Amino acid sequence: MKYTNSKVEEVKFNNKKIFVKRDDLLHKDFSGNKARKFYYFLKNDFNNVTKIISHGSSQSNAMYSLSVLCKIRNLDFDYYVDHIAEYLKTNPIGNYKEALKNGMNIIVKEVPKNIDKNSIFIPEGGALEEASFGIKILANEIITWAKETNPKDLKVFLPSGTGTTALYLQKYLPFEVLTCACVGDEQYLQKQFLELEEENHPTILNLDKKYHFGKLYKEFYEVHKELKEQTNIEFDLLYDSKGWLCVNKHLNNSKSDILYIHQGGILGNISMLERYKYKYD
Repeated sequence: MKYTNSKVEEVKFNNKKIFVKRDDLLHKDFSGNKARKFYYFLKNDFNNVTKIISHGSSQSNAMYSLSVLCKIRNLDFDYYVDHIAEYLKTNPIGNYKEALKNGMNIIVKEVPKNIDKNSIFIPEGGALEEASFGIKILANEIITWAKETNPKDLKVFLPSGTGTTALYLQKYLPFEVLTCACVGDEQYLQKQFLELEEENHPTILNLDKKYHFGKLYKEFYEVHKELKEQTNIEFDLLYDSKGWLCVNKHLNNSKSDILYIHQGGILGNISMLERYKYKYD
């Protein structure tokens, strides 16, 4: 399996033509921006490494993708969280359930300060320099596609958690990369950029309303349903809903062609949709 070369589809959303890079279809288990970020660890050999260690939330997309990576590479996987909700322990669902099935060892405590030489530590969300390896391949796919289709004044858009994918895409692409902050605010995202690269940062788009990561918002649920109806593509509720609201606000009347990067994360929708349906349906 190559886990590269996703297709580009042309869709219409709210009467605006938009191209969608379907990284959600790279592979049924290892897809989206996490497959790009972790591609380095898939393709390179690490002598004597027996374990990957990471941390974050108990429904993280990165957690699930790392569990798949470790299963493929036959590595142990220790994942540290600050808590696991009781309902999730008794009713495993989504990323948590599937990562456990892949052999993840989940540990409720702080990440150990000393990582032994037989382990690789991957920070939360995959915000690390090695991510550039797979993202450069993604950038080259976009360049090849653009040469073949000749879009007009192309802008590349994707929502951001740590901003790693958007940052390295801007480094390797001749087109402007646009993003929005989903986990923290604009300052958080700029700080994340600076930790990896000093310059050549993506453009951050904002919405008038402040959104808190993981909270339920009716407009997120509505745009998610509208996208499914109009494009026949399922997008992620945590990141893409805010992303598409930004596209609506800033780019709907733009004369530029837009390439939206679909970064996967659909498995996380199972638990999110349960919460949304309970609250709003």
